[in-house]
Amino acid sequence: MRDINFSLWCDFLERDFINSEFIELIQNDTINGATSNPSIFKEAICNSQAYSEQKAKFSKRSAKKIYEILATNDIKMAAHKMLANYAAGNDGFVSIEVDPNLILASDIIDEGKRLYNAIKMPNVMIKIPAISSGFDAMCELMKKGINVNATLIFSKDQAQNCLDAFKEGTKKYSKKFPQTPLPQGVISVFVSRFDRLLDEKLEETGKFGIYNATNIYNKIQNAGQRNVRTLFASTGVKSNQLPADYYIKELLYPNSINTAPLDTIKSFIASGEFTPKTIPSSEEIDTFMTKAKEAGVDYNKVCAKLLDDGLDAFVAAFDEILTSLS
Repeated sequence: MRDINFSLWCDFLERDFINSEFIELIQNDTINGATSNPSIFKEAICNSQAYSEQKAKFSKRSAKKIYEILATNDIKMAAHKMLANYAAGNDGFVSIEVDPNLILASDIIDEGKRLYNAIKMPNVMIKIPAISSGFDAMCELMKKGINVNATLIFSKDQAQNCLDAFKEGTKKYSKKFPQTPLPQGVISVFVSRFDRLLDEKLEETGKFGIYNATNIYNKIQNAGQRNVRTLFASTGVKSNQLPADYYIKELLYPNSINTAPLDTIKSFIASGEFTPKTIPSSEEIDTFMTKAKEAGVDYNKVCAKLLDDGLDAFVAAFDEILTSLS
């Protein structure tokens, strides 16, 4: 798959996993990157015994400080495991998300810089939600040479705003640091959540997320920003009607990344079917979207709902972590 610059990243991190199966997945060239989010860390920190010792050691600190110690340690460990990939130009990035409760751009920027400096690894990406203040933060972090993962992208407008932020940030960075490697950015396009919400309304199931993601992928590709790639996220299957690796195989496109849950990755590898997918034509996508609109799907309202739901879910997960650590 490297011949088309397609990457598979693992959308899961937990301390015991990082020191065991994660290493095997890297060595087998199964994955070459990893992502995390508040929901993933909630499952790890609240349910795994691997964090008990550090929780006890830092119990007098604030809940958020304890969380940051635990999370940044995991990210740093994973980044070390991925360092050979990064050095070879084979991705090797690991993402950590800012506190989803932050609203002001200045607060997001401060936290992004603080997390990046705490981890001190060149292959870390700071994950920022694609909201209005987030776009300003993306630009500023990119300007500082910090890799950015723009997350919770559902609409084409969000993707364009990310592209604009990355372009401006890259321009400012290049002006200050010419002849140096550019900071890298990924635009995380969420896929399966559309189908979970809309399949009952539509004749064809499992298609809206694919076509919307393809539209956004085309926009990013056509922008020609060489330090920015599409990352397909939310690619786990929640329905028995679709194969477990459906969203990996359907979006196996050149110059793209797919970050998937561990079980989804295992299903994909076990299938042995790694043929690049033919990208749907614009006419095919437009025809489907027209039918969806006729079926009562309001694209802008759906995107806004999914963004709100995604933000709420990350805030709830983050707050649950802090409550458990209090």
